[in-house]
Order: sequence, then structure tokens, then C-alpha cells
Amino acid sequence: MNEQCPADEPELARLRALYTGHRIWRAIRYDGLPGDWVATLRDSSEGVDPTVIRTSADELRKALDVERARAARRSRP
Repeated sequence: MNEQCPADEPELARLRALYTGHRIWRAIRYDGLPGDWVATLRDSSEGVDPTVIRTSADELRKALDVERARAARRSRP
């Protein structure tokens, strides 16, 4: 059940372009409907938490901005 909702593709593309240090995807719920928005960390300079899960694309974007800021603070001497 890895089918994605075609309506999500533009927003997924925007998020993927903004947050290249994460693998961004949309989970599929138990009933086959689109579920949570998920980002898995691939580049530790872009975040701290290995996985970020939110209920909307906007919430995920905000959380990834926080992750980016956390990573920047962590890398300062």
C-alpha cells in the first residue's frame, strides 16, 4: 500500500525541494486513505530527531524549520 494521493504530489515536491536533508513522504492509514506527513532525517546538519511526523503539510513544514534551527544550534562551537 505505497500508493500516494496525486493531489499530494505538488506539496510533497515543495517540501522535498525545501528540506533536502529529509526523505519526505505521506503515510497511508490502515484503511488505505492518506495519513500523516512524515520526514526521515538523511543529513544530520538538517535536523536532530530521526523522524518527524505531523498531521498536515503545514505542520510538517513548521516542524522541519524547528529541526533545522536545532541542528544549527547544535553545530555551533
